[in-house]
Amino acid sequence: MFAISLGGEAAELRPLEPWQAEEFLAHMDRGREFIGEFIALAAAATDLDSARAFLHSYAEKQAADGGRIYGIWLDGTLVGGVLFRVFDAALEYCEVGCWLEPAAVGKGLVTRAVRLLIDWAVVERGIHRVEWMAASGNTASVNVAKRLGMTREGVLRDAFPYRGVRHDMEVWSVLAPQWRELRSR
Repeated sequence: MFAISLGGEAAELRPLEPWQAEEFLAHMDRGREFIGEFIALAAAATDLDSARAFLHSYAEKQAADGGRIYGIWLDGTLVGGVLFRVFDAALEYCEVGCWLEPAAVGKGLVTRAVRLLIDWAVVERGIHRVEWMAASGNTASVNVAKRLGMTREGVLRDAFPYRGVRHDMEVWSVLAPQWRELRSR
């Protein structure tokens, strides 16, 4: 197993795997309402079997080089995560995403973790385009895209039906040359 420090506090980024389903479920239970406000992840892990199945789906994605999932631990407790929801090395494209429980908000953990993911994707894997999708009402997620130096490309109006409401989805991205320039400053 590996762990990458996320700086300052005792925060680490680690792979999130099916054998950690119980810990993942406990994390979802602590943050379910907050996490589920804009993303369906909380509904995907409602009991141990569904939590295990969700993590297993990402293990299969990773084995097929089509996605990956990582947890964010703070003081030894799983408090959130980041992922490559989509990863296509042949097309040099990926989509990154995140979630946090309330106890971890405002510490910069997601921004630091996603920077690591983008660095790896661009530098190690040759990814050219990294996308970030966020519901327009999800100000925290939109702010992460801004902090990462991504460009807002547009809004997909009423694109995501969730909890009985259709949400506008913002499309943000960063291209490899732009990312390298941002990271060299």
